[in-house]
This record gives sequence, C-alpha cells and structure tokens, in this order.
Amino acid sequence: MRKSLLSKLWEALISVLPVMALVLILSFTPLAPLTWLERGIFLVSALFLVLGIGLFNLGSDLAMTPIGRHIGDGLTKSGRIGMLVFVCFLMGVLITVAEPDLSVLAEQISAVISQPLLIITVGVGVGLFLLLAVVRIITKTDLTALLLFFYMLLFAFAAILISSGKQSFLPLAFDSGGVTTGPITVPFIMALGLGIAQTLGGKNAEQNSFGLIALCSAGPVLAVLILSLASGGGDISYPLPDYSIEGSLGPGFFSLLGETAWDVAKSVLLMFGFFLILQFATLHLPKQRLLQIAAGLGLAFAGLVVFLTAAAVGFMPVGYKLGYSMARASTPALQVFAFVIGTIVVLAEPAVHVLNQQVEEVTGGEVTKRQMMVALSIGVGISIGLSVLRLIAGFSLLYYLIPGYLISLGLSFFVPKIYTAIAFDSGGVASGPLTSSFILPITIGACVALRGADSVLDYAFGVVALVAMTPLITIQFLGFKAVAKKYLSRKAAVRRILSEDDAQIIYFRKR
Repeated sequence: MRKSLLSKLWEALISVLPVMALVLILSFTPLAPLTWLERGIFLVSALFLVLGIGLFNLGSDLAMTPIGRHIGDGLTKSGRIGMLVFVCFLMGVLITVAEPDLSVLAEQISAVISQPLLIITVGVGVGLFLLLAVVRIITKTDLTALLLFFYMLLFAFAAILISSGKQSFLPLAFDSGGVTTGPITVPFIMALGLGIAQTLGGKNAEQNSFGLIALCSAGPVLAVLILSLASGGGDISYPLPDYSIEGSLGPGFFSLLGETAWDVAKSVLLMFGFFLILQFATLHLPKQRLLQIAAGLGLAFAGLVVFLTAAAVGFMPVGYKLGYSMARASTPALQVFAFVIGTIVVLAEPAVHVLNQQVEEVTGGEVTKRQMMVALSIGVGISIGLSVLRLIAGFSLLYYLIPGYLISLGLSFFVPKIYTAIAFDSGGVASGPLTSSFILPITIGACVALRGADSVLDYAFGVVALVAMTPLITIQFLGFKAVAKKYLSRKAAVRRILSEDDAQIIYFRKR
C-alpha cells in the first residue's frame, strides 16, 4: 500500500504543480499581486491538496470503486433486478442529499425555495435518473436517444423559466448538474455501471458501462428548473462570502474543518452502511475484502476532508483576488488567464483520474488516459474562457448552452457510441470540487470588479455548467477523429490494391 500511496502522491503533485506555478508567477506581477501571507497560505494549501488527492485516489481504488462493482455485479448475478433498481434509487437519493456542495447551492436560494425541499427534490431527481440509467443498461436502450429527449426537455423548461421572468435561476439550475455528481458519488456510480454491464455481457457491454453520470447530471438540473417554476417568484440574492485569507484562519479554520469532516462523513457512512446491509443480505464477501474496503473508505474520507479544507482555506481566497485584480487591470489578460488556468486546473480534480483510469481499462487502451486528459484540458480551458467572455459582454448563458448541446448531441450520431457515453460522463466529472472552490471564486471576483456584487448570480454562476458541457464536444471529436482515421486508412489500402501492377495478379488454371 505504501508504494501505491507514493505513486498516487507523485501523480497528484504533477497535477497540482502547473496551477501552483501559474499562480505564483502572476502573484509577482502588477496583474494580480499577492501578499507574502497569501502566497504562503496558498503554497501550504497546495501541498495539502496534493496529499488529499493522493489519499482520495488510493481510497477510491480500494473502496468506492469495489463497492459499486460488487453491488452491481452481485445483485445482477443473483437475478434480483427489482432489488438492484430499488437499491440504486435509494443510494442515489441518500448520497446526493449528503453531498456537501448541494447544501451550499440550496443555501444560496433559500430565500425563494426552501432549503430542505430543494435538497430532497434534487436527491430524488438523482435517484430517479440513476434508476433510469440502470434500467437502460439492463434493457440495452440507446443512450443517445435518452440524452436527446431529456436535454430537449431541459431547454423547454428553461424557455418557460425565461418567459416567466425567472431567468436568474438558470445558471444555478445548470450548475447543479455538475455540483451534485461529486467525488464521493462518481467512483461509486461508474463502478456500479461497470459491474452491471460486465455481468449482463452482450456485444455492447463496454459501451453500456458508461452513461450513468451523464443521466444523473440531468436530474438535478430538471429538479431545480421545476422548483424554480413552482416558486412564488421574487429576487434571489447571493451574499458575498468573506474571501480574505484572514477570514479562513484562526477559530474559523477549526469550524470549517469540523463542518467539512461531518459533511464528508455523512456520505461515506451512508455508502458503507448500505453496503454492509447488502453484504449480509446477498453479497457475502470474505472478511479480508471487507477490511480492505473499510481501510479504503478511511483513506478516501481523510483525503477528501484534507482536499476540501485546503481548497477552502487557500484556493478560494486566492482565486477571488486573482479574478478581481486581473479584471481591474486588464480584461484581455483575464481572458488568456481563464483559458490557461482551465487547461491545467482539471488535472487536479480528484475524480478525473478515476474516470481516465476506468476509460483506459474498459476500452482496452483504445482511449488512453493521455488522450482523455488532453481532451478534458482543452474543453475545460475553452469553457472557462467562454465564461469570462460572457461575463465581460453580459449575455445569457443559453447563448452557449443551446448551440453547445446541439453540437454535442449532433456529434453523437456520427461517432462510436462509447465515445458519446464517455463524453457525457466526463462532463459531470470535470466539474468537480476544485471548479467550485477555485474557478467559481475567480469568476465571482471578476464579476464584482466589472459588474458589481448584484450581478454575481446572473453572470459569475454558470461556469460549472460550461465546464460540464465543453468536454462533451472535445471528447466526441476524439471519436470523430478515430472514425475519420479508420476511413482514410481503409481508403488508402483500397487505393494501393487497385494501383498494384497487373504482373502481381495470380492467375489460376483449370485442370
């Protein structure tokens, strides 16, 4: 285990170093000057971030991925499809309700929509869509058709929301899709799909193992849109948090640490408790395997607490100041910075490494981890650059979302189905906790500098939605490139055969 941990820590260090280097370089320029205290806290937080990512990724390999795979594999083999579907619905609801980022989202609009009502409704939405995703694998239903139907439904509700004068809810609604598929749920859901698909078999088993995150990301968006329409109206306000470094230190640090630990513990304990019930009821795994899973959950818990605390203490304040300072100094420089930081920040998202590893394993190396990372980096860089452009120009989020999803859904008809499933899963994975705790404060700081604090909900929010959208296009372009390459190689082979000299043709004589 020690060797595995060192490998994970080295991988995490390589992922976080580009972000550290870029921020430190900027901190010594007039564009985004930082104090020595801010630089010091940021560096210490970055090192703890590395530790958190390493522990989490190792814990995910030992616990969350095996739990999902054992549940999917065990219940499918037992023939208890009804129990499998019920368990998936219940797990989807409970883990989502315990997701820390969902509580933050609910608190922001609690003046208009009751916080418990929103959390429960979104949880039910994720549970229902996870149930739907599992039924899709069992019935081998085409993922593209389902995605096309539900995204058209989302945009229909969005149009109704705009016509009713509640367009301020739109960025929050679409951001909720990325927020609720957090680092605890992603490894579990992905492994669950893989366990079910491999047990059922069939020629499309690899393709069917993906797509669960894609559908689960649509559920929260639909839930928030429906609740927004049902709300009594009124303005929603966003109280600007204290983004100063001093505000995250002192007594407030221990309060933050305790809240983070409790929020993560709720998710981990719910998952493990449910797993133990199924273990005694139907799985019956050996004791050694249970001890390994328990140890893995402990590592994942510790890693996620360290990661989230470090991001809140060091990355949120620095992100806000970077966005505010650069917006005041130079908007062209802010645009370039937004693209560059987007391309490298996705490297440090914990669940991205889990996704890339599973993609390479399931596709047998056809889609490599390096290809996935390049496609995700380009996609996230473009999305954050577009978010800053929208903030500067001041137009609706739908100007991006409608053509973006039309392009991604259109590409799904021309690329291998497995690329579509991977692409839509990666969108939910890329918009992880570092996006919320570092990229969102950057856009909030820039919005406050350019448009004032009253415009934050309209123009700063929506960045998570764009981070979840652009990888759909870039990864499907990987598939399109693979199809085009195969077509051109076949065409070249046919041309070579036809152009060969007649003397090389072998004639057979009749006896």
